[in-house]
Amino acid sequence: MIELLGLGELLIDFTPNGVNEQGMALYARNPGGSIPNMLAMYSKLGGKAAFVGKVGPDAFGDFLIGQLKDTGVGTEHILRDKKVLTTLAIVSLLPDGDRAFHFYRKPGADIMLEKDELPLPFILKAQRFHFAGVSLTDEPSRGATLYAVEKVRQKGTFISFDCNYRDSLWESEEEAKQVLYGALPLADLVKVSEEELTLLTGETDLKTGAEKILALGPEAVLVSQGEFGSNVYTNSLHEYRPAYKVDAVDTTGSGDAFLGAILRELYTLNKPLSDISAQEWGRLLAFGNAAGGLTATKRGGIPALPERREIEALLNKR
Repeated sequence: MIELLGLGELLIDFTPNGVNEQGMALYARNPGGSIPNMLAMYSKLGGKAAFVGKVGPDAFGDFLIGQLKDTGVGTEHILRDKKVLTTLAIVSLLPDGDRAFHFYRKPGADIMLEKDELPLPFILKAQRFHFAGVSLTDEPSRGATLYAVEKVRQKGTFISFDCNYRDSLWESEEEAKQVLYGALPLADLVKVSEEELTLLTGETDLKTGAEKILALGPEAVLVSQGEFGSNVYTNSLHEYRPAYKVDAVDTTGSGDAFLGAILRELYTLNKPLSDISAQEWGRLLAFGNAAGGLTATKRGGIPALPERREIEALLNKR
């Protein structure tokens, strides 16, 4: 049985990879998308995960399906659009290892997923369900995603949501705030960055912002702070763990690795979110921080994901 099913975007990340003999920039073709990255981390840690989404009728689509298969993520319900090509993203690396994205997606195959194409019987069999903000930017994928969320909520399935705000993908910041804020009550667990928390709630204080999200219905809010660490807020506790010091070369996929690692350990813990102790949350945050930090030490998203033994070795150093 599938433990975790993710529905959303699957695309190509072209990541800087040096220069050629003429001094022209070279780019490496990497599998991308926040949800595939997260599911690959989950699968790499021993979990059973599957992905639902859409790619184009091209070699990039073939490559992406093959890459996910290689990580152990189920791909049998990845659809192929007959006319629209696979979405592309050009990644620019900043001096501190952080990155900026420029998308070729007007349209891209990932946003062409229709409600009537959803494999609902398969989706409803999954024990847990995950979605993210990128599939909410455009129709028809927005309607298809929210329809799937509605169906799994009716069944009582555990739902997690990653805000994953990318400003260049939205018509306006106001539209993004409205749509993403509307998605928050649909999830049991919400993951936001510090910047996304401020965008959605208008609060710069993490505790105040997290409390606003919790008031909408989620039981737990994960707030990532990059190199400074991560937090979890519930109605009864707040835990923080600092990040691990690493030599970051590319942060692509680091937040996804963080979330995938935590979701995998949450599944293993097998407790309602409200029953998880502060000490247990602390261990989960530390594990996620280690996974995210190690991912930043290599280039690319999925190819950079660490093994469990690497994560545990880093944990044991502190």
